[in-house]
Amino acid sequence: MGMTMTQKILAAHAGLDEVKAGQLIMANLDLVLGNDVTSPVAINEFNKAGFTDVFDKNKVTMVMDHFAPNKDIKSATQCKTCRDFASKYDIKNYFDVGDMGIEHALLPEKGLVAPGDCVIGADSHTCTYGALGAFSTGIGSTDMCAGMAKGKTWFKVPAAIKFNIVGKLPKYSAAKDVILHIIGMIGVDGALYKSMEFSGEGLRNLSMEDRLCMANMAIEAGAKNGIFAVDDVTLDYIKDKVDREYKIYKADDDAEYEAEYTIDLSQIKPTVAFPHLPENARTFDDIPEVKIDQVVIGSCTNGRIEDLRCAAEILDGKKVAKNVRCIVIPATQKVYMQAMKEGLLEIFINAGCAVSTPTCGPCLGGHMGILAKGERAVATTNRNFVGRMGHPESEVYLASPYVAAASAVTGKISQPSEVM
Repeated sequence: MGMTMTQKILAAHAGLDEVKAGQLIMANLDLVLGNDVTSPVAINEFNKAGFTDVFDKNKVTMVMDHFAPNKDIKSATQCKTCRDFASKYDIKNYFDVGDMGIEHALLPEKGLVAPGDCVIGADSHTCTYGALGAFSTGIGSTDMCAGMAKGKTWFKVPAAIKFNIVGKLPKYSAAKDVILHIIGMIGVDGALYKSMEFSGEGLRNLSMEDRLCMANMAIEAGAKNGIFAVDDVTLDYIKDKVDREYKIYKADDDAEYEAEYTIDLSQIKPTVAFPHLPENARTFDDIPEVKIDQVVIGSCTNGRIEDLRCAAEILDGKKVAKNVRCIVIPATQKVYMQAMKEGLLEIFINAGCAVSTPTCGPCLGGHMGILAKGERAVATTNRNFVGRMGHPESEVYLASPYVAAASAVTGKISQPSEVM
């Protein structure tokens, strides 16, 4: 029996000719990632273990993004711990305020991940980099510590689910709608510890921003990782970013999958995930009037330039509804600059939005947009668990930038056709 994309990458990094689902392996790592929340724990363990150096100064990266710019003394202390560690061990890819971004948008932008890589990150949404044809997955801070010191970690090889993508998205339907549709279809545990592998002729109609969004939310279906077949879209994206050798892995024709689904993009409708799980996906055929208090457009899922363009298309010449707060957060400094050059920031500000420096901020209930008791938010983020964005009795509705922007204008959950 042949191997999937993920299995081939893991076999190569374990120095094995082949691997099978369920097999335990030790694999070499191409990149170890941490942020300002998870890195301090790893650093403390690193020091307690008596390690004296990292395995490769170019293959460890830390991004200060969750509570940065620092919201209080504790978050400032966490960032200082990371800053001091990065300075001590000469970590090349350390990113802080002014030269940072939301980690899972920043690393692809910087060319730090390439096809065929094996990447771990002390953040569950590290699965984002599967959009580039890499194996990437989230781990705990103690595993990050070991990875920083030794450059390797163990995995149980995942089984796989295949998603055959066909067709093209209709106007005002987005990749966020696709992944919410999939999670709604299979459930938040539908891909538990499996690899979600995306291929098919319809991939050519999905941009890299689309793929990054979808791979990002593989974890919301319980997956170990999400991964996209490498094609011309991938190669065009990385050609001026990745300056090292890489290897493209393709699934064997006889690779084994536990399930296979065909996703017709042309049938995807604007979708909203209702509280308090991403699997509670509804289209507007089944959405009552839901008044909202806040809209957040940003995050590692939907804070890239294409996402901001979508939101600006809806908001151009319009005003945010009375008593609604709309917060726009470009995912990186480069995205912020591009949005400024294109006039998107002017559109947002004229519409009555607040535009923030890059930060995870409200996504995890950190800062820059916490919800009070009873408040509701439409967000382009990836999770809507109880209390995710603030008070346990607040509600978060997940949607695309199109739906989020339309909702900001009407003051209730709305699809773009209601305002365009």
